[in-house]
Order: sequence, then C-alpha cells, then structure tokens
Amino acid sequence: MALRPLGATGLEVTPIGFGLAAVGRPGYITLGRDHDLGPDRSVEALERRSHEVLSAAYDAGIRYFDAARSYGYAERFLASWLHQRGLPPDAVTVGSKWGYTYVGDWRVDARVHEVKDHSLSALRRQIEESRALLGEYLDLYQIHSATLESGVLEDRAVLSELAALRAGGLTIGLSVSGPRQAEVIRRALAVRVDGVNPFQSVQATWNILEPSAGPALAEAHAAGWGVIIKEALANGRLADRDHEAIAAALANPWVDVVLSGAVTAEQVRSNVMATTVELAADRRTELATMAEPAEQYWKERSQLAWS
Repeated sequence: MALRPLGATGLEVTPIGFGLAAVGRPGYITLGRDHDLGPDRSVEALERRSHEVLSAAYDAGIRYFDAARSYGYAERFLASWLHQRGLPPDAVTVGSKWGYTYVGDWRVDARVHEVKDHSLSALRRQIEESRALLGEYLDLYQIHSATLESGVLEDRAVLSELAALRAGGLTIGLSVSGPRQAEVIRRALAVRVDGVNPFQSVQATWNILEPSAGPALAEAHAAGWGVIIKEALANGRLADRDHEAIAAALANPWVDVVLSGAVTAEQVRSNVMATTVELAADRRTELATMAEPAEQYWKERSQLAWS
C-alpha cells in the first residue's frame, strides 16, 4: 500500500491501519471473538497473538498502528513488537489515546472494564505512561471518545496542555463515539487556544450502518485534519462483507485511513484486500440503504456483550 498524508499533520499513513482494541485485553465487544481467540486469554497468549497479527499487518503493507491507554496492555504489546521487529521510529506511524483507564483486572467477566477521566491530571499521567512505553514511536495522541457531556472541549487547562504538547512536536487529535459524533467534531473544529486549534486529526465511527458523521468528517478534512475511521465492520456485524464495508469507507474522499480491528492474521489480510475493491456507484447507493438511525445503532452497540 502506498503511503498517504494524514491530513495536513505531516504524518504519513496507509489506507488501512491496524487498531489494537481487540488484542490488547482479554475482553472486548467484537462479535465472534470467542471463536477467533479461543479460551486462552492469558497475558502471554494475547501478547503472542498481538505480535502475530501486527506482523501480518506490517507484512501486508500497513504502516499506521493505533492503541490506547485503556486497551489493556496494547501499548506494551505494540512496543515489544516494534523492538522485537527492530523497526526504527520512522518506519511506522503510531497513535494512542488518553482519557480512559483500564480497570478490568485482566478478566473477561469484569463488572467494569474501563473508567473515563478527561481531567488535566489524567492527561498528564497518561501521556507519561504512553511515552514510557512507546517513546519516540508515539506520533499522534488523541482524546479517547471526547463528548460534549464530559466538558473536555471547554476545559481550558486540558486544552492548553494539549496545545503545549502540539507545540512540542506531538500531533494532537480526538476520537469520538455515539450518536452525537458530528456535534463533537464541529465543536472541536471551533476550539482555539491563543488563536490556534490544538487538534489536527479526528478518529470516528463510520460504516454503512452508521454513516451520520460523514458530513462533519468532510468538514474536518477540508480544514486540514487527518481523518481516521474506526469500526468500519460495526464490531463484527459486517464481518461477512468486510471487503465491501471497508471499501465503502475508503471510497469517501475525506478518509485518510480505515482501521482493521482484526484478531487473526487471516482477518487482517482479508481486510487489506479491500484496497483492491472498487465499488460501482450503484452498489454504493445500494449499500447506503442499509443505514440505521444513529440512536438505534448506538443503542444496539451498547448492548453488545464483552467476550
């Protein structure tokens, strides 16, 4: 896959990236995970699995890798793979996120898996934790699931800290989730700290079932932001048509990278094949009829069981 710019950030990505949400911790909400991962969810087993899938992704041409503090040991697994593989920092682009803390105690049946905290103290703690693991590899740092309700986009202390991190050379972004994604993106586009917007990229859910953020993402791209798409397969609901679903996301002119959330080498190779699929206009129109009301989509997603 050819490299392409992540908006105007100066970073380079590939059309397909790899997200570690499903391989960094024993439990996640992707459908079919029990079958794909099997019963051994030990730290050692998942580190081996993450390395296998990361290697398959890299060998398939993927050069953007996405983690988060709340993805269990995802940053640790990614760092150990990067060092084991002997890759220099400029060989890949790495993003991570702050704002949630993993509290699942490495249990699939944990009552609570992660706790949200968008405070200044959480940002300062988690950027140090991320840097301790990823060091010079860390290129992009994102607010994890920014919302209007959390107030993070009005928190001047947090925004000033993010602006300082950007001034220090780190690319700053945010991820969004939920039926109000478009509102959050537009609010973030309006943020200013001393006349400068600290944000340079956005990661959002867009798929053929939930395309509501599309117009706001187009606005973000027009403003020079990088656009990263997550959950293109709707947490497994579209796994049986992964080529079409990922190709549909890539067909949007405002998309820079679509994340694969694969948990097997075979899955990641299949996801990458979507780059060879060209959807005819009438097929894209047909797929668009599958869209659900955003509220309905996110309600159903909230009911997916961790497994």
